[in-house]
Amino acid sequence: MLLPWVSLLASLPISTVLGLKSAGQVPIRNGVVGGVGNKTLKAETIKEFATTPGKLRVVENSGICETTKNVYQASGYGDLTSKESVWFWYFNARTNASTAPLSLWFNGGPGSSSMIGLLQELGPCRIANNSKSVTLNPYSWNTESNMLFIDQPIGVGFSHGTESVGTSQEAASDIWKFLQIFLADSRFSHLAANDLAIWTESYGGHYGPIFAKYFLDQNAAIAAGTATGLNLNLKTLGIGNGLTDGLSQYPGYISYAKSNPYGALVSASTIKSANTSWSSSSGCKAQITSCNNGGSNSVCSSAQNYCNNNILSPLVGNHDIYYVPASSDDPYPPDITSYLASIADDIGAEVDWQMTNDDVYNNFADTGDWMRSALPALESVIDAGLRVTLYNGDADFIVNYQGIEDMLAVMSTKSSAEFKKQTFETYTVAGHAAGMYKTAGNFSYVRISGAGHEVPAYKNTGLAVGQAAYQFFSQTMANQSLSST
Repeated sequence: MLLPWVSLLASLPISTVLGLKSAGQVPIRNGVVGGVGNKTLKAETIKEFATTPGKLRVVENSGICETTKNVYQASGYGDLTSKESVWFWYFNARTNASTAPLSLWFNGGPGSSSMIGLLQELGPCRIANNSKSVTLNPYSWNTESNMLFIDQPIGVGFSHGTESVGTSQEAASDIWKFLQIFLADSRFSHLAANDLAIWTESYGGHYGPIFAKYFLDQNAAIAAGTATGLNLNLKTLGIGNGLTDGLSQYPGYISYAKSNPYGALVSASTIKSANTSWSSSSGCKAQITSCNNGGSNSVCSSAQNYCNNNILSPLVGNHDIYYVPASSDDPYPPDITSYLASIADDIGAEVDWQMTNDDVYNNFADTGDWMRSALPALESVIDAGLRVTLYNGDADFIVNYQGIEDMLAVMSTKSSAEFKKQTFETYTVAGHAAGMYKTAGNFSYVRISGAGHEVPAYKNTGLAVGQAAYQFFSQTMANQSLSST
């Protein structure tokens, strides 16, 4: 640790020590969101499952969540090996499923379950306030797209097995292998010819670009005869509130804490201290730079630890880190743990569900993957011609819009010069102002007003929950630049 435990407690606001929301996608270590250290080693429990390596094990049409008539669903496992099983939950599009694109959804963490996105945000059903039941979601993203929610890496959510993945690149390899299995199965093989999209949020700012680039690189290797496998027809990438590039994004914590649509978050003295922690000769900026100039795992891990100790956590003050208009430990969106426990047997789950796997998170913290920039991968994917949309809720602190927009200012792609010339315009949905947006070439960015970290879980004045998010999703999936309606 860079700070002793006692002095660390003294240096943090009381909200950080006692009240930070623990049920979010980013784990808390020693009172620090995204912290490093004090790893708890758990005795590994070896449990045998009747796996089928290279194949799927599926429960079809469980009747859970998607209750729209005649809409097919399937849940289960893709067994990478006898000791590595990836959990998935698939839903047909409600309309034109045979020709609709296939969209993959990944939550972040690292180490958090994609059931968060399914049940709290954009899936066919949404968790009720009592956390015990669900209601049908009219703005589900499977309205016009086939949706595949995946718990990854191994060990996350309902996935189970050897928990060895500790980098986004390793995670990309496993997901590529899973998709090879999924699309070879007779129930889903017809989807291989359809357009493919990756949608993700939070640590998905790493996952999305790196997964997309890996898929494209594998396609090229298959075409060149240096790899074997099924070509993935990747056309789209969408990232919500994504942590992609620490060097450009971390100053956003300081600027957002000082000034945002909801008021200053902390005192001037705390802002001053964070500025010093950023710019000192051995501070956050210097450490992130060293990490990305060939730094070792320990250099990058130390950068994550220092920056989150001294910048990210102190600056949130007495506010919810995922939705700053609320006080710390905001109960919204409702917890999904008890609901998933109640349906686990019906959908074919084999282990107890957990929102975030600490061991997987620790693997990533050990490699310092957090501070290794995914911006070059994002730039490469945009320049490869994929339709790319980045979106953000303006009420989120943990990956706030000011940091994202700082990153866009330094991003270098074929469309960047045009993008930087644009001015923000109001993004309207059914005539209601929902945020601000810019678009250039095959790239769009939208900032949704009043939304927290999980953008589809919120609503705007005059709009339903998830309605604004559904519009930018459907426009992107139609290979269109964002536009107002």
